[in-house]
Amino acid sequence: MIECRDIRFSYESGREVLRGVSFSIAPGESVGLIGANGAGKSTLMRILLGLLSPTRGEALIRSTRVEKKTLAEIRRTLGFVLQDSDNQMFMPKVWDDLMFAPLNYGLGRAEAERRAETALKTLGIEALRDRYNHKISGGEKRMAAIAVVLAMEPEAILMDEPTTALDPYNRRQVIRAVNALPQTKLIASHDLDMILECCSRVILLSGGRVAADGPAEEILRDQALLEQNRMELPLSLAGR
Repeated sequence: MIECRDIRFSYESGREVLRGVSFSIAPGESVGLIGANGAGKSTLMRILLGLLSPTRGEALIRSTRVEKKTLAEIRRTLGFVLQDSDNQMFMPKVWDDLMFAPLNYGLGRAEAERRAETALKTLGIEALRDRYNHKISGGEKRMAAIAVVLAMEPEAILMDEPTTALDPYNRRQVIRAVNALPQTKLIASHDLDMILECCSRVILLSGGRVAADGPAEEILRDQALLEQNRMELPLSLAGR
């Protein structure tokens, strides 16, 4: 479903952020992308979305190379939940945002409404349908942002720090929602407890390279590995 082949990337300053990243993610997998600040997680996400082009190597979504001429196809296949929901929810009401992308991709109104209603029901947030975006909580807005992505019915979803700045209740709601999604998922986060709950596999980036790739339980219990790469054990595992 998602494949990275020897991806390298340098910004204009000449600083190389990604240094030969390769991995593949099978359909239906839920994979956590972890690493300290500056490891290259956000840059890699932007490359997968076609917002940046690699200096070398290639990214593929369902065997289609991510490049300018394939972006429309890629973005029908790949949904993206932004870290800051305010950058994703830009219409007056939740319902307006849910309808925006399906209509702009050429779907008829009846089909767009079906998808929007299904997305709300899937997440159990039907009550947000007609709410104004500026009057809902951060957790509600994050759930609504996930619904907006689901309304496109993507085959795979990228998530960038989906639990950042949420209180414990809303964080739990988002984790439940993420775990209920059948799509292929790649989740970048510093919330290692959430990664432990939501992902069966972890890819650890360090210094622009893949430092580890394997079962989530195995990597997230390896204190020496995490500390070597400027991270700490998930709180739920600390002291065990």
